[in-house]
Amino acid sequence: MSKRISEEEYKSRLTTRMKNWVTGEEDPYLGNMEINPMAEKAMNQKTVRRHQKDTEQMRKKTLDTEHNKVYRLFKGFYRIAAFLCCLVLIVILMMEVSFLPPIGSPDNPADNEVAAKYIEDGLQDTGAVNIVTGMILDYRAFDTFGESNVLFIATCTVLILLRNDKKKGKESAEAEEKRDSYYEPKKDAILQTIASVLVPVIMIFGIYVVLNGHLSPGGGFSGGAIIGAGLILYLNAFGFEKTERFFTEKTYKWISFSSLTFYCLAKSYSFYTGAHHLPSGIPLGTPGAILSSGLILPLNICVGMVVACTMYAFFALFRKGGF
Repeated sequence: MSKRISEEEYKSRLTTRMKNWVTGEEDPYLGNMEINPMAEKAMNQKTVRRHQKDTEQMRKKTLDTEHNKVYRLFKGFYRIAAFLCCLVLIVILMMEVSFLPPIGSPDNPADNEVAAKYIEDGLQDTGAVNIVTGMILDYRAFDTFGESNVLFIATCTVLILLRNDKKKGKESAEAEEKRDSYYEPKKDAILQTIASVLVPVIMIFGIYVVLNGHLSPGGGFSGGAIIGAGLILYLNAFGFEKTERFFTEKTYKWISFSSLTFYCLAKSYSFYTGAHHLPSGIPLGTPGAILSSGLILPLNICVGMVVACTMYAFFALFRKGGF
């Protein structure tokens, strides 16, 4: 059993004083050092005039760019360097152009084996009847993934720049009332009636374009743009209050994150198996069937959802400053 000590003895121990100093509860130098207040220095008129003169000279040398020799020298050097850089770039580009093959030559890059590969083996390699979709989401799927990420990053940037303050105060409430979006939805019977009829049709057509992108003209980008237009029409007709029942900021984040993550994982697996000449195990299906072309159909769905969410997010942010 430990021995009980007094409070004064506990406070006088080195370990206790060290702990208090580390945690900031006690300053070991407080009360142990002599502190004399600094005497206010009186400046005479000569010192004041010299200080004013120094300040004026500093302003002339730094802010007066017209008479500043260093600034004019740097400006001249900058112009000469910029001219030389442009001249070198033009010379390099002209030299590269001089090595291009003549127009109409059968050896031109437009007539090389890459285009022939897409046309001749596209159906066999990708299973997509639409050659363009097979090229975008199979041969060049990495580029399409980058484009989808660009849309997501652009939306995040606009969200950072235009987002409203979440704090509810008198000033923010008055500012919100001044916004045109505060008085939504407008009681427009014609717009709301037409939107009630057109929005379901637009959504169904957008889904059709996304799901049939590997069979006919369309795909994730065009179908997602159609779905996004339907969401914007619904928002204009019925306002933010009704739209936010099924589409909020959290909905956008989860849809974009899930779509981009699935796209990244699926194509990473496909790239890995292809680079090592391994069978992917993903069936291409029967060409022309809705469930065919391997990963192209789910990737089209992912791209379509990202594009639709991005279109609606841009409009909502510019319209209201939030979802």
